[in-house]
Amino acid sequence: MRVAGILVACLLAACSEQSQVSTEEQGANTNTFAISDLADPNDYVDNFALLDHEGRSHELYYYQDAPAIVVMIQGNGCPIVRNAWSDFKAVKDAFADKGVHFYMLNANKQDTRDSVRREAEEFAFDIPVLKDETQLIAESLGVKRTAEVLVISPEDWSIVYRGPVNDRLGYGQQRADASAHYLTDALTAVLEGKPVEKRIRRSKGCIVNLPEVAKRAEHAQISYSETIAPLLEKNCASCHEEGGIAPWAMTDYGMIEGFAPMIREVVRTKRMPPWSADPHVGTFSNARGLTVEERQTLVHWIEAGAPRGDGPDPLATRVSHASDWPLGEPDLIIEAPAFDVPASGIVDYQFPTVLNPLDRDVWVKAVTVVPGDKTVVHHALVGSSEQVTKPGEGDYEDVFDNYLIGFVPGAESYIYPEDTGVQVKAGGEFRFQMHYTTSGRATTDRTKLGLYFHDEPPTHPLRQQVALNVALGIPPNSVDHMEQAYFEFDRPATLYMLFPHSHYRGKASTFDVIYPDGREETILSVPAYDFNWQHSYNLAEPLDVPAGSRLLHRTLYDNTVRNLANPNPERTVPWGLQSHDEMLYGSFMFRWTEETAENILHDPLQFDLRQFYGFADRDMDGKLVREEVWGRLAQSWDRGDLKGADTDGDNALSFDEYYQMTLARIKARNQNSR
Repeated sequence: MRVAGILVACLLAACSEQSQVSTEEQGANTNTFAISDLADPNDYVDNFALLDHEGRSHELYYYQDAPAIVVMIQGNGCPIVRNAWSDFKAVKDAFADKGVHFYMLNANKQDTRDSVRREAEEFAFDIPVLKDETQLIAESLGVKRTAEVLVISPEDWSIVYRGPVNDRLGYGQQRADASAHYLTDALTAVLEGKPVEKRIRRSKGCIVNLPEVAKRAEHAQISYSETIAPLLEKNCASCHEEGGIAPWAMTDYGMIEGFAPMIREVVRTKRMPPWSADPHVGTFSNARGLTVEERQTLVHWIEAGAPRGDGPDPLATRVSHASDWPLGEPDLIIEAPAFDVPASGIVDYQFPTVLNPLDRDVWVKAVTVVPGDKTVVHHALVGSSEQVTKPGEGDYEDVFDNYLIGFVPGAESYIYPEDTGVQVKAGGEFRFQMHYTTSGRATTDRTKLGLYFHDEPPTHPLRQQVALNVALGIPPNSVDHMEQAYFEFDRPATLYMLFPHSHYRGKASTFDVIYPDGREETILSVPAYDFNWQHSYNLAEPLDVPAGSRLLHRTLYDNTVRNLANPNPERTVPWGLQSHDEMLYGSFMFRWTEETAENILHDPLQFDLRQFYGFADRDMDGKLVREEVWGRLAQSWDRGDLKGADTDGDNALSFDEYYQMTLARIKARNQNSR
């Protein structure tokens, strides 16, 4: 890879072998260039990640084992693209079973994701149309016109062919049949291990307006002092600081210049800043991803050579807050017992407890977790209980008795929604669930919990629940395997926060609300789930849902060898705490809309039963049948013990029937124990 100082030239050249029509055909359009300007097509194609027209994430280097990747430049309303689609599809259909992957790429400023989706539906595009909203990818690929096709070789990430699909189309005219099949010939050569006969051909299509290409000189004038350093300080430096969770600190311009090519890479692949929500779905008060304009500015500055320019260096004078309490001094600090983390290996989940020193009941309004060593604390969940756990008897569910916070790197605090709180009763204990990952050096962690109290009780108790599925069985070598679970609200509720969680095979997650009238609304989409960065998503505006609504959580899993984090693609993966197993775990914070601290409406038994029912009901029809249950419930079913519970005689259990059956069993058990 070339250094930052020459990125402008190399990135324009990397894929700029744009086949052009004559100046007579184009007139005096300034977006043209001569064939003599075409660069060597063996230049390196940098990795990138983009969302497609349906909101799914795609990363170029994911298909590093493919024989070829083919990209057609698409633009809405372009007649040549529309006419070329049938030819392109024919090639796709012919080569898809040979492992070749096909995409379209739309970089038009005038086209939105919604309009691209409508175009795809109208013309039956059956491949992903990647939307390049920043135009950074199109700029680096040297895109000039739509309908051009790029064939990329994952062997060295070079472009081995760029030009039209065939010779059938022209401006305002077309042949009935092509006499030359350039794309087919190129792919045939690639699969046979031969060079493409002619790698660059003139291509006709609609001009793609990339205005920043003409502003390369202006990019060199972007101010590090006034623009770049403040951008990095706002979005990156809280992790990239001395004592922070990032591997290096943004201490001054020298560090930024040295890491500039790497910054460009992680921005193009959307690894940084870590924020995984689809920007087209929902709005979140804690969003921290870069805007389209910020990505453009940062990458253009780097590609211009990362110039220092004049002015002070804000990063050099920045004060680190890595070890401070970000919300101020807490009302109560609880320190978990010290734990020695080895240099390597897998560490079992730890469930330490600390006695509650308070002699009075309090209402918590905000919580912070500060790990003793951020490099090894993967996550920490914390709750409280009026009971005291006996030594060695703690487990992962204990923290949910009275849940307070879930910590992941970069999300250490949670300020509860206005006029809500969680009550912590006097006595009992605080319970931790600690997940440690080794970092290459032995260390000792002393995680602290900081609690902030309301002066007066809030109006509404805040509650937490999880839509989960403990009956996972992800098949070996499966891609896009989907699991789901729902939680049905038996009374009106107000949603505040969503938290999707899975392990190494988690690929994408969504939360949808299914309303009683059948309407379905996606309120969170995480197209590229990253196990290393597990976010809570705080709704910018609380969402009120009526009684009978379901919160549906879905996750896609990638259990293939292409998932580089996958420990074993040959394994059927069950539910499990450790990361080599999996979870479908959709946590959410909410309140019962009509519940107050003085008028408690919460039914703990129904609350727990609805969690089970929401994943056992696999076909989501609101009934449990024999094929959907297991364990003791299945045994009771086989013995005929459930006939009395099935009050409507339909050989299924509605939730109400299941709930009443459970109440009857509890009553009978209590009577027998007297």
